[in-house]
Amino acid sequence: TKDPTAVERANLLNMAKLSIKGLIESALSFGRTLDSDYPPLQQFFVVMEHCLKHGLKGIRKSFLSYNKTIWGPLELVEKLYPEAEEIGASVRDLPGLKTPLGRARAWLRLALMQKKMADYLRCLIIQRELLSEFYEYHALMMEEEGAVIVGLLVGLNVIDANLCVKGEDLDSQVGVIDFSMYLKSEEDIGNKERNVQIAAILDQKNYVEELNRQLKLLLLSIAKNNIIKLQEENHQLRSENNLILRKTQQHLEVTKVDVETELQTYKHSRQGLDEMYNDARRQLRDEAQLRQDVENELSVQVSMKHEIELAMKLLEKDIHEKQDTLIGLRQQLEEVKAINIEMYQKLQGSEDGLKEKNEIIARLEEKTNKITTAMKQLEQSDSDLLTQTRTIAMSLVKCAGSDTQDQYKLVKDISF
Repeated sequence: TKDPTAVERANLLNMAKLSIKGLIESALSFGRTLDSDYPPLQQFFVVMEHCLKHGLKGIRKSFLSYNKTIWGPLELVEKLYPEAEEIGASVRDLPGLKTPLGRARAWLRLALMQKKMADYLRCLIIQRELLSEFYEYHALMMEEEGAVIVGLLVGLNVIDANLCVKGEDLDSQVGVIDFSMYLKSEEDIGNKERNVQIAAILDQKNYVEELNRQLKLLLLSIAKNNIIKLQEENHQLRSENNLILRKTQQHLEVTKVDVETELQTYKHSRQGLDEMYNDARRQLRDEAQLRQDVENELSVQVSMKHEIELAMKLLEKDIHEKQDTLIGLRQQLEEVKAINIEMYQKLQGSEDGLKEKNEIIARLEEKTNKITTAMKQLEQSDSDLLTQTRTIAMSLVKCAGSDTQDQYKLVKDISF
């Protein structure tokens, strides 16, 4: 026994063939734009409605009843075919349509006028996973018969239709197939030759459309191949870019190691300068303490007081100059530190900064030489100051006589 669902699909396919063929033949013989009252066109919509309803799953309307509607799968076309968004919006905006079935009927009429019905339904039948939400597995739209019907719909593109959807009552229409339109009579036998000619024209048109479709597929294939080639070239360029990036990073790491070595050398030299500064400061405190002791000791000798105070003022002046010099050296050290930081930041930029690094290093070495020269001048100034102090003290001691041997010893300690 044959499967009843297979028989139903075959019957619907045959009815669709008869309906589409009869509509095309009558429309070509009619020679004018078709309207809503044209009987073959009305029967075509009834047959399409039955084809779309076959195997439709029931959508739960209430606890005990189900509602079957073809508007669900037709509304899905908008998501699969962007050009169908306009027809979906137009159907939803039509006044007077209250039921999903009415909207589905309006959708079919607008699709026919646009000559896009075959394209829309082709996008729908290839998405079997999405259709399975609306149709049973044995439905016409899920089987090969659906693809055949979609192929037959391509022939309707030769028909021009002007249908008034807005004022038509599509909600309450009863879709009944009129088989009398498809039963052949003796009068129709005489039109066989004309029908053969029309069929030949349609076959030629279908061949041209199929050739056009194959050309579109070929263009898409060529475009995909070009995209693949471009992606491969892009991948190769990225690989080369990564290789260059790794080499640059290695070079920067080597440069960074050199800079860190120079930075460590600078830190060591700075530490030596800090130690020298601390020694000078400590020596300054010791000299200040010794000066206080000398002032207390020389307060007894009134005659020598003025000369010793003059010498101590000179010593204090030199000490202030020394402090000013140390302050200047500290500022120069801060400048050296800023130059070093600037050099480190510029080294992270690019290889063009290497030239600036050499210039900054030259400036750093020049600053270091200046600091060394200043320190030497400071040491020489201290030595000259101590020599002058000793000379003054010795002259004062000689003037004071032999009773001031203890004072001579104190002055000698201060000098050394």
